[in-house]
Amino acid sequence: MDVTSSGIFEIIERQAGLRPDVAALAFDGQAWTWTELHDRILRLAGALRSEGVTEGDRIAFLDKNHPACLEMTFAASLLGAAHAVVNFRLSQEELAYVIADSAAEILIVGEEFVETVAAIRSELPHVRRIVVLGGDKDEYEGLVASGPPLTDRHQAEATDCFLQLYTSGTTGWPKGAMLSQGGLAAHSEGLLPAYQMDESTVNLVAMPLFHVGGTSWAIGSMHAGGRTIIARDAVPADLLSVIKKEQVTHAFFVPALIQMLLAQDDVAEATKSLQVIGYGGSPMPAPLMDKTLETLSTPLYSVYGMTEMSGVFCVLGPDDHRNPKRPQLRASAGRPLPGSEVRVVIPSSGEDAAPGEVGEFWVKSPQMMIGYWNKPEATAETIVDGWLRTGDAGRMDEDGYLYVEDRVKDMVITGGENVYPAEVERVLIQHPAVAEVAVIGTPDEKWGETVHAVITLEDDSTTDAAELIAYARERLAHYKCPTGVTFVDALPRNPTGKILKRHLKAKIE
Repeated sequence: MDVTSSGIFEIIERQAGLRPDVAALAFDGQAWTWTELHDRILRLAGALRSEGVTEGDRIAFLDKNHPACLEMTFAASLLGAAHAVVNFRLSQEELAYVIADSAAEILIVGEEFVETVAAIRSELPHVRRIVVLGGDKDEYEGLVASGPPLTDRHQAEATDCFLQLYTSGTTGWPKGAMLSQGGLAAHSEGLLPAYQMDESTVNLVAMPLFHVGGTSWAIGSMHAGGRTIIARDAVPADLLSVIKKEQVTHAFFVPALIQMLLAQDDVAEATKSLQVIGYGGSPMPAPLMDKTLETLSTPLYSVYGMTEMSGVFCVLGPDDHRNPKRPQLRASAGRPLPGSEVRVVIPSSGEDAAPGEVGEFWVKSPQMMIGYWNKPEATAETIVDGWLRTGDAGRMDEDGYLYVEDRVKDMVITGGENVYPAEVERVLIQHPAVAEVAVIGTPDEKWGETVHAVITLEDDSTTDAAELIAYARERLAHYKCPTGVTFVDALPRNPTGKILKRHLKAKIE
């Protein structure tokens, strides 16, 4: 992709020239051709220019999945502005923080969230115009219709930030990762061959567009010239209906959603058209992996990525999922995509780890974010000498496969021994009574920290702490085993499905 002229909009322009009357985007029974989408984006960009939006400005978007979010991303890029997509699942306090932090002067808000925005309006000093999207009081379509097609485009550079996505904030307030024209282009060009996306692709976007699993996934299929279907909500029965009706070929889910899909009676029949199921965002527990491979014939692609990398930088393909000689590969995050390099760095020394030795993953790739919006110190801590520190602990085998063990910050140091919670969680989840598990470190006078397990149980199952600790001791070194167990109804999660261990620590400590 040429990112020195129209930038990311070249995706739309190219397809509108080659296949003007072919459907590009579909949502809620509506569809838009490449020409229609092209013209709408140019008019939207013209309207925003009339509103005073220019280079370096931010436009914020708060709604569930809607085609307007993608239109706004492309329109912002034509103006040299950036689109800050806000996580609609945040609390009011968090929403106020993110919108104010973005310094957006224009806020697009879905009708479902108008009252929420009204409640925090006084905390949004930068916002000078709010545009309602959808419902009886829709203003968005009027904005698009009013705009003269943009003629004086910003000349895009590879380093331009055009998309600002906020990290999940597992350790504090969310940070705005500034994603660039060149970064998203590199992401699409690296991922498409792995997924075999082309003009025949019918791609389902079920993940939220405030996340790279939504927006980057959508941009990827559009880059390939495929048809993109936006799902407003990830309702399992509705998703299966869309997959079957539209003969969807590609979809991306988080493991928790796969588990819900497998609970549907007609999942195998409904998903026959799928050529690719990508999954990521959190590890897939071994029992769920086994059930997925037994139930579905669709090739599985495990992906490892992050917001700061514009999406995916490692993939584990379908052959590795079903390799009878190396079943351990199912637990791997795969190997880096072309153009991405990964080091395993020992945090205490800064030296590269030996094959099989655990350290922190550092990544170098043209996909890398520019930095965090207005947070130079956090940027400097994360990007070191051109390498991005992922914060993930893991190992790399001699064949270049990565195995994510845990977050570096979640490591438990007990009696001088390092314990990565994920290895304990992998054992406990095998117990038939355990539905979900999160392992944390809690203070201990003798050992400094001790291992503690927080458990949710399967329906109609019973067990106790002593049984689970004994179960772990049969399978792990004793220092790795929990010394305490807490049972809860549900584990706290952020909107992307990651367990909020800091919340658990605050309650249990």
